[in-house]
Amino acid sequence: MQETKETPKQADHISAVITQALDDAKALNIVSLKVGHLTAVTDYMIICTGSSNRHMRHLAETAMQELAANGYEVLSTEGLSSDEWMIVDAGDAVLHVMSAEAREFYHLEGLWDINASTEE
Repeated sequence: MQETKETPKQADHISAVITQALDDAKALNIVSLKVGHLTAVTDYMIICTGSSNRHMRHLAETAMQELAANGYEVLSTEGLSSDEWMIVDAGDAVLHVMSAEAREFYHLEGLWDINASTEE
């Protein structure tokens, strides 16, 4: 039986592409959580904070552009006009771009940090 999930090396590269794009676009407090051992949905949850709605949208769009430039597909997006939380699903990595208030309130790191390794 052939496995359809991306290879771990490819998942690592997708995560690296996203985190580098976020860093280049001046995202705040970028955290990449390796969660593949906790869920079959994705291998990485990447969380960052934007300083305004405009900045948040720029972060999401920059990540999507860099994924496309590296040959990766964005499967779906949510909340791109939101002031609080935007999601970019790239399959093996899911990006959460959040306002500082939403990030503090929802504390996604706390939901996923059980046995998860983190990188900054």
